Amino acid sequence: MIDGKSILITGGTGSFGRAFVRTLLESGNPRRIVVYSRDELKQYEMQQEFPDSRMRFFLGDVRDAERTRQAFRDVDIVIHAAALKQVPAAEYNPMECIKTNIIGAQNVINACIENEVERVIALSTDKAANPINLYGATKLASDKLFVSANNIVGGRSTRFAVVRYGNVVGSRGSVVPFFQKLIRDGAKELPITDERMTRFWITLQQGVEFVIKNLARMHGGEIFVPKIPSSRITDLAAAIAPHLPTRIVGIRPGEKLHEIMVPADDSHHTIEFPDHYVITPSIAFFAQPSYFNDGTGERGKAIEEGWEYNSGTNPHFLSVDDIHKLIDSTTVERRAI
Repeated sequence: MIDGKSILITGGTGSFGRAFVRTLLESGNPRRIVVYSRDELKQYEMQQEFPDSRMRFFLGDVRDAERTRQAFRDVDIVIHAAALKQVPAAEYNPMECIKTNIIGAQNVINACIENEVERVIALSTDKAANPINLYGATKLASDKLFVSANNIVGGRSTRFAVVRYGNVVGSRGSVVPFFQKLIRDGAKELPITDERMTRFWITLQQGVEFVIKNLARMHGGEIFVPKIPSSRITDLAAAIAPHLPTRIVGIRPGEKLHEIMVPADDSHHTIEFPDHYVITPSIAFFAQPSYFNDGTGERGKAIEEGWEYNSGTNPHFLSVDDIHKLIDSTTVERRAI
């Protein structure tokens, strides 16, 4: 799917982008990889990190429609990872979040259609399902834009899909590096928002591989959701610093106790596969494929109506030991990146 292709990733200097680029260079044979982002320092650092003749770097912002159209010329595949992601920052700066996550998403869609990009995957978040914060609401709107974009491609071959997953272990803004910094700074206790809180967890490399798999699986209009484990915030703290007590500080603005990746209201058009779920499009765009067969030949089954994929009721929970091993493996992974 990626061999011989020109692949562009928006927000490509972030944690996901760097891991995605490394995986493409090491495991695939793309014709060209374009990193499209607005941070010149991070682009310079990536140029030193990946001195490969197939790499291209475009300075620009998805808010800028004209520059985005220019960057997407002669591109076959787009991975849209650019977003403003900090929940409290979005609550205090709502219009900035809307400009990037919603208007920027539409700019990406328009640029893909005009340049006849073949396949597009937008990265989403568990916070887009039944959102209670502005960040989640903007990502839900973005998801809807990318799904419905399949309805306006006309005779072009461009197809759009979405990948939705939970917290990435060790990514910037994650609680893991926050706790680790507190420990390095000599903290005497770890702040816990609420001892009942649970979250979905995925590693950076798992996220990258899931996106690549879904480039082959996608028909257009799907939201792909991986089966991943949950953890309790108290177990996470115990795994990182078993010697430190915790202190309850209360939930931040816009936070949930538990996250959802497949809402109950979407259950009637959700299909379960061995390692993932597919929320199929609720409206018909073109000749509808059989979503009970994916691009890898796996067979799916319908989900019981009213079921939801919730981090608090997830059958797969990480133990303290599991979390400790996961953090150790992720630390090694990040050093490689």
